[in-house]
Amino acid sequence: MKIRIKGDSIRFRLTKTEVETLCKKGYIEEITHIGDQVFKYAVQSKKMESLEANYKDHTILINISDQKIKGWDSNETVGFETTVALDNNSLHLLLEKDFVCLDERIEDQSDNYPNPKMLTD
Repeated sequence: MKIRIKGDSIRFRLTKTEVETLCKKGYIEEITHIGDQVFKYAVQSKKMESLEANYKDHTILINISDQKIKGWDSNETVGFETTVALDNNSLHLLLEKDFVCLDERIEDQSDNYPNPKMLTD
């Protein structure tokens, strides 16, 4: 799982295996060790309407509707997006499948989804 944060925008990108795990178990988590601290980011499905995010105990948790992700591992839906109104601003959330990059990358992309923009011969 990858996370990108820019200002008041959080984007999570999930591999095939992560999407399958989320659909089957309802929870996935990634842990990053920074010195003697731990930073976590996770996605959890539950009975609700859309996306929401929480930050507690060094963890960013995105909650998503269990009904919205039903079958996500086997359908063409790319992802889910919302903007949450806060007191003085808003938070943009995006949860999506991770596609193979079109340019050369050093990272392992073997578990990413095929990029729909790739040309086939």
